[in-house]
Amino acid sequence: MARLMLISMLFLLAGSMLMVQGGDPTLFFEWNVTYGTIAPLGVPVKGILINGQFPGPNLNSTTNNNIVVNVFNNLDEPFLVTWDGVQHRKNSWQDGVLGTNCPIPPGKNYTYKFQVKDQIGSYMYYPVTAMHKAVGGFGGLRVNSRLLIPVPYADPADDYTLLVGDFFNKGHTSLKKILDSGRNLGRCDGVHLNGKVAKGDGKDEPLFTMEAGKTYKYRICNTGIKTSLNVRFQGHTMKLVEMEGSHTMQNDYDSLDVHVGQCFSVLVTANQEPRDYYVVASTRFTRREVTATGIIRYKNGKGAASSELPPPPVGWAWSLNQFRTFRWNLTSNAARPNPQGSYKYGSINITRTIKLANTAQRVDGKLRYALNGASYVEPTTPLKLAEYYGVADKVFKYDTIPDEPPSDNTKVTLAPIVLNMTHRNFVEIIFENHETAIQSYHLSGYSFFAVGMDIGKWSPEKRMNYNLLDAVSRHTIQVFPNSWSAILLTFDNCGMWNLRSEIWDRHYLGQQLYASVISPNRSLKDEYNLPEGVLTCGIVQGMPRPPPFSS
Repeated sequence: MARLMLISMLFLLAGSMLMVQGGDPTLFFEWNVTYGTIAPLGVPVKGILINGQFPGPNLNSTTNNNIVVNVFNNLDEPFLVTWDGVQHRKNSWQDGVLGTNCPIPPGKNYTYKFQVKDQIGSYMYYPVTAMHKAVGGFGGLRVNSRLLIPVPYADPADDYTLLVGDFFNKGHTSLKKILDSGRNLGRCDGVHLNGKVAKGDGKDEPLFTMEAGKTYKYRICNTGIKTSLNVRFQGHTMKLVEMEGSHTMQNDYDSLDVHVGQCFSVLVTANQEPRDYYVVASTRFTRREVTATGIIRYKNGKGAASSELPPPPVGWAWSLNQFRTFRWNLTSNAARPNPQGSYKYGSINITRTIKLANTAQRVDGKLRYALNGASYVEPTTPLKLAEYYGVADKVFKYDTIPDEPPSDNTKVTLAPIVLNMTHRNFVEIIFENHETAIQSYHLSGYSFFAVGMDIGKWSPEKRMNYNLLDAVSRHTIQVFPNSWSAILLTFDNCGMWNLRSEIWDRHYLGQQLYASVISPNRSLKDEYNLPEGVLTCGIVQGMPRPPPFSS
């Protein structure tokens, strides 16, 4: 009953309207994207608001809901938003990245229509255009379990979203100019929690409230642009229960490293003396540690939060060891009634291995980031549209990078990068990081098994240490300095899918690529047709629509 009441309340939030027509319910949202002044660190900055909010409204849904979001772009520049972690089965048309969608022109609108098919968990949305993400346009996206599907913990007293991220006071236009000039962004100016920072003067309003003796769910996402953050609750432990759509083994943690683009769900029990406490976020792997706090207030509590903050961990080896404690809950249900562990990924034969190495080099005197010697350049025609309209050869070439990194002194090329992936192949992807900066990657359209991570260079012998039983199925993975990470997945979702650095200056300057998965039968069983009302641009604008798939 508690979950029924909670989900009913969620449908009323964020200006949504619920409609049920015999099948899965449909949620309708209308978003107005505008500029507005924000000041998360106390310095006024030109921000990007959704319906007047920074961060944007929570998008609340339940497994298999159909979601319709009509986005009105009131900015003076193109805008596009992606749904980070939503798999868009057979429907990369709605992924909201520049390789699949034309950006929404100023003064225009576009209506996204997608289904959170067979998914649960904690995600986020954010803009992919320019450096907009640095100043807003992001928010939480949650997919609740259906009432008939049990979850492996009792209903929490409340369900909170905590968006943490680094922040630059320069603003998105200045950040873009810095990158366009070939320079590095440098260090962030600070960290925010839900767009705020506690001053500690006794006048701070609480971010969240808790009642003694009750347990609360916190969905923690790093929405920043380049900095890993450590999150901890003063005087309280966190029980990890879900990570990017997968229920996890429920270990307790004093603090969690949340890398850029990642989302964790934790349970926090209000079992301390009723008063104020801090939730703390601090930068990791930076020369100068920056810490920010927010207030958590006990109802009817008395007393200010202690100025003695819980200390952060030291070094990235600690973070690597923490990753190794994350385990898939094999016996719990996810979106479907069958247990998560019924999928035996460890017994599937690998059909292709792709090793990707990131590099930072200068091209014509300007900084570029690359994968296997190629730095991605955004074409004026989205890759998916070019492919669908039969003019791909005029926009990009397939498989222009090798499956193995070239030698370190290879000259970087600038071009769109598209890997041609065979439908339903089981693929191993290894990320090698030869730099001293941590990396964070996301793959659209899929979840993958994060089976291995270690220092040094990868070699086939490293497979002996893969976790082939209970690695967490997720959509982001970090790669520590001078280290590697390995993922396994089946490319069974047809479409054009973005593999990108979640560290946004790297993404903007070329550290991304696309994977094209084409239906061999051109069948609606594998991929949906081009939607009505889709925006067109580039060389396909004005071209007649290709004939649709018929079956």
